[in-house]
Amino acid sequence: MKRLHVHIAVDNLQRSIDFYSTLFDAPPSVVKDDYAKWMLDDPRVNLAISARGAAPGVEHLGIQAEDSGELADVYDRLKRADAPVLEEGETVCCYAQSEKSWVSDPAGVPWEVFHTTGDSAVYGGGPELNDGRLASTPTGMAVAGACCAPAIAEPKNSGCCG
Repeated sequence: MKRLHVHIAVDNLQRSIDFYSTLFDAPPSVVKDDYAKWMLDDPRVNLAISARGAAPGVEHLGIQAEDSGELADVYDRLKRADAPVLEEGETVCCYAQSEKSWVSDPAGVPWEVFHTTGDSAVYGGGPELNDGRLASTPTGMAVAGACCAPAIAEPKNSGCCG
C-alpha cells in the first residue's frame, strides 16, 4: 500500500519535532541534526521535516511505493499525467537510498514518486536553489535543484487566472 509523503522546511527543528511528536502521539523514526521523519500508519504518511536553510513551509509532496511493482504502477500514471517527468533513478536523498522521479502538478507543486531501498549516512543531493524549492528560468527550462526538490520544466498554463 502506498504512503503519502509530505516534506516541510522548518526554522527550529527541535520545536517542530516536539510539535509533530505531540500531534501524532509518536516520536520520529529518524532524527538527524537537520532532519526528522515519521513513518506513520494512522494516518498513513511519511512526514519529513528539515532545517536546511529553505523558507519554512511545504517543500514538496510525494507518493512512497512499498515495492518496485507499486513504483512501476505509479510511474505508468506519471507518463499519462501530461506533465514533464524528471526521472532521477537511483539516488541518495534525505538520508535514504531510493529510486525516484519528479513531476509538478498544474499549480506548480512538486511531487516526488519513490521507493526507498535503504538508509544513507548522508543527506545527499546537490546545490539548493530558490530556498530548496523548484526553480525555473524565464523560458521555462529546468534549473538544477536540491535532492529533495529538483527543478523540472513548469507545467502547462491552463489559461485560467492569468
